[in-house]
Amino acid sequence: MTSHNIELSIDTFGSVENPITKKQEEVKKFTWRNVENGMSVVLISYGVIIQSIKVPDRSGNLADVVCGFDDVSGYLQSNNPYFGAMVGRVANRIAHGEFVLNGEVRKVAKNWNNKHHLHGGIIGFNKFNFNHYVVGNVVYLSHLSPDNFEGYPGDLLLTIKCELTSDNSIAMEYKATSSKSTPINLTNHSYFNLAGHETGFEELYKHVISINADKITETDSESIPTGKFTNVGGTPFDLRISKELGPAMRNLNAIGYDDNFCINIPKGFQNSLNFVSRAVHPPSGRWLEVSSNQEGVQLYTSNFFPDPCGNINASRFVSENYYEVDGVLTTKLDKVTVSTKDDNSAKCSDESALVGKGGVHYLKHGAFCLETQKFPDAVNHSNFPSVILNPGETYQHEVVFKFGCEA
Repeated sequence: MTSHNIELSIDTFGSVENPITKKQEEVKKFTWRNVENGMSVVLISYGVIIQSIKVPDRSGNLADVVCGFDDVSGYLQSNNPYFGAMVGRVANRIAHGEFVLNGEVRKVAKNWNNKHHLHGGIIGFNKFNFNHYVVGNVVYLSHLSPDNFEGYPGDLLLTIKCELTSDNSIAMEYKATSSKSTPINLTNHSYFNLAGHETGFEELYKHVISINADKITETDSESIPTGKFTNVGGTPFDLRISKELGPAMRNLNAIGYDDNFCINIPKGFQNSLNFVSRAVHPPSGRWLEVSSNQEGVQLYTSNFFPDPCGNINASRFVSENYYEVDGVLTTKLDKVTVSTKDDNSAKCSDESALVGKGGVHYLKHGAFCLETQKFPDAVNHSNFPSVILNPGETYQHEVVFKFGCEA
């Protein structure tokens, strides 16, 4: 893919303390811009965070389609839900914060409900400022994670290659080597809303989504895989045919999606880029296609964002107008209303606000994630694709987020 229509500029984005050395480090901001259509991407060296993605709609109007913060201090807040970050050493969950590797029980932080391990632990990769170098319009970021940090064995050397291409694709490639056998499972944790990051759950429910998966990994009530698989046919997880997100979520026996979909990979293409998912916001025309060489993708619909009045739930019908998707006529949707603290409602809580870019209050179901990955808790399930990286091997994870707009 060529990038001859792409400009790259480099600036600063504040400074952060290194969790190990305790020294202050300057955070770099990399901004790519497509000079033909105005699309832009901002990525910062802290946590390899995608801070902004601005995409034109069918009228040429730009909107920032990822949640995040205006400055680095926002990303340091304790209630930051991994906005835009690269998470690891092992993304997603490890049951009970332990696993057996080469006959030895390894224990890692129980930073999820004080019971399970999540996204690399207390100080995951999202809390480090990465080194960088630039070749043309391509940015390379690197980090050395020392042996036994957060309980993981081996010195792990990680490099991430990032670029925006002329076809509006954000291409990322993660590579890693280790001095000892270690689990590794990286992902990008961007939160998307193709109507604009500030538009919230009402516009999220209007998205139409498909995922190339015949099954999901079955989980218990704490989102820990059981080791079994569930076929998606006849369930709300059947997103092989495009479905409107709001009605699909309404049919779940849960507050939203937070599930690993097992990607259908043709024989012989296990290490190739394969189609993962497509999401469309019909009112604006914006769409996102995700491709990856990973076996799974976690669809998450911001279920644990603040819900101050406890009344944000997907309606069965949410669109403002009738429209057709893949020959299927969707129904006219009822407008969802949410009370606020200004209503003096007795049921409104003092739940901490999640205030993002431009002072926007992010609320439950305000965005979705498509986290390409190997399966969660794979270290504890021998029937899952292995996440173990041995000395002499190279971990490699490719993901492409391609944006466009329907006429």
